[in-house]
Amino acid sequence: MKTKILLVMILSLFSSLSAKVLEIGSPAPDVSVSDHEGNVINLASACSEGTTLVFFYPKAMTPGCTKQACSLRDSWDELQTRGVTIYGVSSDTAATQQEFRDKYQLPFILLADTKQVVSRAFKKTRWSRHAYIFQDGTLVWSDLSAATTNQAAEVLAALDKLEK
Repeated sequence: MKTKILLVMILSLFSSLSAKVLEIGSPAPDVSVSDHEGNVINLASACSEGTTLVFFYPKAMTPGCTKQACSLRDSWDELQTRGVTIYGVSSDTAATQQEFRDKYQLPFILLADTKQVVSRAFKKTRWSRHAYIFQDGTLVWSDLSAATTNQAAEVLAALDKLEK
């Protein structure tokens, strides 16, 4: 019996590793979750116009995740000049997201993906760090090993390349 359970676990791991990531040209996933204030946000709708950054971080208020979010906060003015809407996503509750937002004065919307709905739609694991740029609802850039301290610099560099 233990062998069967182990086999099922291994097969599950391999199937999740082979799951196809969201590809460039894909539409924004049509999923809905609550934001830090408890408002329901539908990502397909939220990403449908203009430029939208969706970034994933594993856990609010941990050192790496704080650096990642604060990097974007510190470049907020430049990102706003470029018309970028930002959504941060983790599996934390709305209350924890609100606390994280308040504590670090994060100006963007944080999504509480407590049931991994958004993560599954993006085909990412819970503890991985990703970033995606959508333009008018279509994925135009992705980073499947997003930075912590340099997240904003990477996003701005990607935007520079996209504008050419």
